Amino acid sequence: MPHERAKNYNINLRDTWINTYNIKKYVLPHYGIENCEIKEIKFKDTDKQRAVYKVQVGEEAFCIKKVYLNKKELLFVYSAVEWLYRLGVDVPRFIPTNDGSRFVLENDMLFMLTPWINGDKCDFDNINHINLAMSTLAKVHKTSKNFSPILGSEERLGFDDIFSSYNKHFNQLLNSSNLAFRYQDQFSKIFLDDFEDNITLARISLDLCNSINDENLSRSLCHGDYVNKNIIFENNHNMHIIDFDKSKLDYCAKDISYFFRRLLKRENTKWNLDLCINALDEYNKIKPLTLDEYKYIAAYLAFPQKYWRISRDYYNNIRKCNKKAFCNLLNNVVKKTSYQLQFINSFVSYIENKFNI
Repeated sequence: MPHERAKNYNINLRDTWINTYNIKKYVLPHYGIENCEIKEIKFKDTDKQRAVYKVQVGEEAFCIKKVYLNKKELLFVYSAVEWLYRLGVDVPRFIPTNDGSRFVLENDMLFMLTPWINGDKCDFDNINHINLAMSTLAKVHKTSKNFSPILGSEERLGFDDIFSSYNKHFNQLLNSSNLAFRYQDQFSKIFLDDFEDNITLARISLDLCNSINDENLSRSLCHGDYVNKNIIFENNHNMHIIDFDKSKLDYCAKDISYFFRRLLKRENTKWNLDLCINALDEYNKIKPLTLDEYKYIAAYLAFPQKYWRISRDYYNNIRKCNKKAFCNLLNNVVKKTSYQLQFINSFVSYIENKFNI
């Protein structure tokens, strides 16, 4: 279908078919929605192009989303949402089209419609929000241990080898240190000044990874992007989980670790051990964690992810990058290295005491 340019609509035209005019004219009628107001919320024109719009129909509001998934992947996401909804987890269900389909295919793109969830994203400065987020995640993992997607879905699997991944990153850090000694520029000086603590973090992470018995890691349906923007609180207590686009079958510990890394790298909650332990206690009340799952979480949180990524990207693009911007990025990261190292040493001691190692 050709790209149409509307003259009498207040829209943000791009070199793409996706805009409020085309969504309103070609996608929403599949749901019987014609008289509505539509507002763009998010648009990302990347390799995984996606867009989110809020649709207002009288007093009702909906979310229409252009996804980057294929049909089989989207059916997996649909299966995940239905599974959790039927087991009492608050998630926005797919609204069927007029012909009963779970999505709309228009202009070779897939769209899905759900109710609009009113509320605020999880407040990482609110201990009650954090604890409820963790207990709800435990419920998700516990109730979806035997999850299987509907026929025709793609089986989306994680279960990556964390040791292999971090071992590769560790060697890249060593390579970056060699390049830093070679270039001796401002970025390299910042990198080398903090290298000892960061390589210590990486070694701790690898040692923990090497000691994990994968057989003792719980597996279930995992959200894959369990962060505050996807955890919505309605009236400060009713919690909803949204955006299952990255959901897959994976290690429960990875879902937990991803949440904590986002939480603990913030300035206000900077590598706060008590906050982490209290939240894990909330998870344990519903789904007890094994020693190897604690090791997985510690290994994930120990690795200096940003320090590794920024240095890798810098030396891969050193001739054409904005060096000042990279220096600023690295400076912001190394300010928290000592806190991360102190946290990991204390967390490992806590685990050893908890399991009488």
